[in-house]
Amino acid sequence: MSKTKQDTTNEKRKKHRKDRKDGRWVKEADAMHHFMPYLIPNRADNEASLCETFDMTEALKYLEEKNKDLHEEHGYHYTLFHLITAALAKVIYFRPKLNYFIQGHRLYERNEISFAFVIKKMLSDNAEEALCILRVGKKGTVPIDELYTKIRDRVFSVRRKNEIDGSTDIMTKLVKLPRFLLKFVTRILNFWDYHGITPRSLSKDDPYYTSVFISNLGSIKMKADYHHLTNYGTNSFFLIINEMKKTPVFNQDGTYEMKNTIDMAFTIDERIADGIYFGNSIKMMKKILSNPWILDMPIETPIE
Repeated sequence: MSKTKQDTTNEKRKKHRKDRKDGRWVKEADAMHHFMPYLIPNRADNEASLCETFDMTEALKYLEEKNKDLHEEHGYHYTLFHLITAALAKVIYFRPKLNYFIQGHRLYERNEISFAFVIKKMLSDNAEEALCILRVGKKGTVPIDELYTKIRDRVFSVRRKNEIDGSTDIMTKLVKLPRFLLKFVTRILNFWDYHGITPRSLSKDDPYYTSVFISNLGSIKMKADYHHLTNYGTNSFFLIINEMKKTPVFNQDGTYEMKNTIDMAFTIDERIADGIYFGNSIKMMKKILSNPWILDMPIETPIE
């Protein structure tokens, strides 16, 4: 496949002194995108919230085929969560501005595509939670299979082996400190965050240093249209996946069909791109979910 313009740019570009460990400084951005982080510096003050309905008719057919001959030892199957996350990974691969973030008053492009979500060890009020961080999207990988394997292994580790994530482990230790020391530690964390020098040992397990933080509310029969972003970290994209439901979809002649749909809510830092870019990205997401078989091909396979 021919390389995208973004791939070529990243290959030719030398490391710049303003780059961070987790991203490259977007020097080529226009004046407005360089100025806005100073004028409106807080990510939480720049949230754009979008909610779209996605037709899952073809997605369900695809999952039925995918699971038909699957002989999984632990009874773990391909689900809509795997499918939606894989589709989003492909969108981000071709729409790199979705992987931009602003920190330290500068615009950066993240070095990798990553997702964060919470795993509930049991579906009960008092059950413990664990964070899952997934890094995906390298050339040559098949998005749906890569995510399925990584999510399966992580869920198995949390629910069967009772493992905890690094972020939870660190917080468990820190909250034992006296309040004045804990406040001092958080000041240091925010200083490191601003200057892009947070140790990899801390940021690699932190959900606020990922491309997209995902909340799969549909798995617990809930619905929401919005989730806030945070000023801490680099996460500029939050996705809520709601419960699947039957929805009347109208045809041009006025007739309608009842179809399985899912409402998804997107909260994005509006400073990283414009409305047209976000809108076209959602159109690409719908295109993939209407033809999910493309997710069986390497992530760099173009979308017609």
